Amino acid sequence: MKMIGVIPARYNSSRFPGKPLADICGKPMIWWVHNQLKMVQELDEVFVATDDVRIENVCKDLGIKTIMTSTNHKTHLDRLFEVSTKVEADFYINVNGDEPLIESDAIKKIIPKDIDPNSLFVANLMTELKNPLEAVDFSKIKIATDVNEYALYMARSPIPYPKGTYNFVYKKFVGVQCFTKSALEFCYTAKRGPLETAEDIDEFRFLENGQKIKFIDAIVETLSVDTPKDLEAVKLKIKNQVGNQEFIYE
Repeated sequence: MKMIGVIPARYNSSRFPGKPLADICGKPMIWWVHNQLKMVQELDEVFVATDDVRIENVCKDLGIKTIMTSTNHKTHLDRLFEVSTKVEADFYINVNGDEPLIESDAIKKIIPKDIDPNSLFVANLMTELKNPLEAVDFSKIKIATDVNEYALYMARSPIPYPKGTYNFVYKKFVGVQCFTKSALEFCYTAKRGPLETAEDIDEFRFLENGQKIKFIDAIVETLSVDTPKDLEAVKLKIKNQVGNQEFIYE
């Protein structure tokens, strides 16, 4: 069974242009994500999927495999589908390029077990929301699941509303996902619905078209970089982990 890791990376982010190449302690952000994916032994290959030659050139200099994709993709899932047409695999493990703090042990949680590779299968990591400010941060996607941890709803606002009790553990989306090829093809051909349009959450493509998303709980120390302010917080956290010393690379 073949599994590949894919890191979608586009240059022209509306809120943070050039984000994948943002410097973190001497290395671009994309390197940090790739470094953790490479440590997942279950993966046969790891690629950065990009639409920009600047990202491609930096990846080549760092020895990172790249796949050039169309500039017309509206979502990272569309970009993943194109990858699936170029690299044959049973499962595609996506890690968002703005997750520089993600650790390989967390990524391993998404590796499928006893899943038919010919089925339409989608899985996503989630983790407990511990910072109250993230509850009202629209860039952090909140998750509500059923008792079997299949998605009921995803929102940029806090869900659920605590009318009956405050004793509830809020969960947030982590940018680590697993797809079969048929799942990516389904997503690419299915229509964008009103909830996806309103919330601007790509994964609604599955829910609004009658498919399930399995969420997997993980203890994840993560901070997705959506803004330059997030980047500064990530830099500080990484520097603190090594005693405020710069990293030395081979």
